[in-house]
This record gives sequence, structure tokens and C-alpha cells, in this order.
Amino acid sequence: MKDRGGAVPAPRTRVQRRPVHGVLLLDKPLGLSSNNALQRAKWLLRAEKAGHTGTLDPLATGVLPLCFGAATKFSQLQLDADKTYEATIRLGVQTSTGDAEGEVVATHDVPPITPEQLASVAAKFTGPMRQVPPMYSALKKDGKALYEYARAGEEVEREARDVVVYECVLQFVPGSCDSVLMRAKVSKGTYIRTLGEEIGQALGCGGHLTALRRTATGHFDVSQCVTLEAFEALTEQERIAALRPVNALLPDHTRVTLDADNAGRFLSGLRRRGDWKDNEHVAVFGSEPTALLGTAHIKGGELIPGRLLSPPEVAQILESIT
Repeated sequence: MKDRGGAVPAPRTRVQRRPVHGVLLLDKPLGLSSNNALQRAKWLLRAEKAGHTGTLDPLATGVLPLCFGAATKFSQLQLDADKTYEATIRLGVQTSTGDAEGEVVATHDVPPITPEQLASVAAKFTGPMRQVPPMYSALKKDGKALYEYARAGEEVEREARDVVVYECVLQFVPGSCDSVLMRAKVSKGTYIRTLGEEIGQALGCGGHLTALRRTATGHFDVSQCVTLEAFEALTEQERIAALRPVNALLPDHTRVTLDADNAGRFLSGLRRRGDWKDNEHVAVFGSEPTALLGTAHIKGGELIPGRLLSPPEVAQILESIT
């Protein structure tokens, strides 16, 4: 689900910025935009550089990895990662945005629906599919976010995109006949609001999301996250300690370690030769176990640099650990 902006201002007190490197797994709270959550965490850490890895609407909560310093160089890996969501679909009511933030545009009677029908519809929405992005999204057309067109009452043509729903499970909210719980694991670029609307249509009555929670992104899940309230309550040293190392973003990369001489040459962008098998995804470290140098790939015994940390970044990371 994509960020449509937020109205909650970040703290404005001037702070002395400093280099901070690592990943904060934040459980984003309800009512806060992803960018505003990022700015609050950045302010609390006094970090010079930060970015998030896949937006959540203010209505949504859950896993939001925030990258600081050198970690921002590898944030694309999380943007591309599969994600898992839990959502509540209110059947029989359609809104302009596909969620509870929009205006009601149509209502329908909810027909009797059996668990078997829910399972059948869930199966139809599992697998590869083409999905048209919603007008109320941050996707840009001609340099302008789609939600800006939507707020101006304009609808523009959007190209359908290939997405994959790896898993979709539907069940009624206990004690309810018009609210459905959905659990879905999806590829990047999948709009859960659109998926919820399409499921409502398939059930013959339409629907919209009333709640959304991201429970996992890539190999990170919500059990590993800290709330913004809990993070604010920590001391400055505890906040730094709560960060995961930059290489936490590279769990599927094969580790290669270089001695000091080769590490320096690699950091300057030079290829290194060694007895290595071809590999597309490599994380390169210096002689210090925590000294991540960057990513690379191996072809024909050559270690070919990809995204590299700068020497000052490597030094700052080692200094922060010691």
C-alpha cells in the first residue's frame, strides 16, 4: 500500500547532526505517514542521512525498515522485497480511495457467503496477475503524483503492472457477516487496497479496507520491530544500539572477506582476483568481521565491485562498534 502523504509535522528543534549507519525496524503507528515516521526517527538519532524502504499509508501500521547512512545504499533491496499484509475488508461499501479515508461512493447488500466461497475467491486472486494502480497513490505520471490528480477530480490513464500474489487467505471476522480478514503475501508494487476492492467485487458486493498492517517485508517481520513510542523512550546510546548493522540488508549475499591490502583496493573500485565461484550476490568484508565494504558479483574468478561504502563510512561504523 502506498503513502499518500501525511499531515503530522516532524519535530523542528535544531539538532547537531552526525553520521549514523544502520537499520531501524520500526512498527509504524496508525495515523503517521512513512516519511513523517522517518523524520522523527532521524531527529531522535540526530542522523545526517536517512531513507525508508517502501511506504505505508497513514491508515496502515507495521513493518517499516528505516535506513541510515551507508544502509541507504542498499535500501532498494527492501523496496524490491516481497511483503506480507493483514487487512480487514468491509464488504458492501465502496469508497473513492479503496479504504476508510475516502468518501462512500456506493453501497450494496452483502449476499450470504460461505467459507467455501471465500476460499474459492482467494484462490482466484493467488498467482501472477495484472493490476492497475489506484488513482489515490503516490505513483507519478508526468512528474505529478496520481493522488494529486485524484484530489483535483481528474482521472488519468494508468498502465497495468505485473504483480504476484503468492498467498491469499480470506476468512470472516468472528461474529461479523460483512467484514473479512485477508492475509496476503505479495510481490513489490502490489496495491493491497486494489486487491481488497477486487475481492469485494468478486464476492458480488464491493468493499474497501478498514485496517491494514504490514507484518513482514523480506526477511524482516513485525516481531523484530520497535514502536516509535518505545524508541523515543530510549536513551541516545540505546537508540544507536537498537539499530541493526548495514549488512542486515544483505542476508542472502555470500560473504567474501579480504585482507587489508585487497580491501583498500576493492574500496577504490578495483576488481580483485581469487579462487571464487561465480556468484551474482556477494557481500564483501574487510579483515574486521563487522567491516562491510560493499556488494559485488563474481565472474570468472574476479570480484567485481557493486555498491561500495566509502572509507570514512567503514571507519565510522568500526568506531561506533568499538
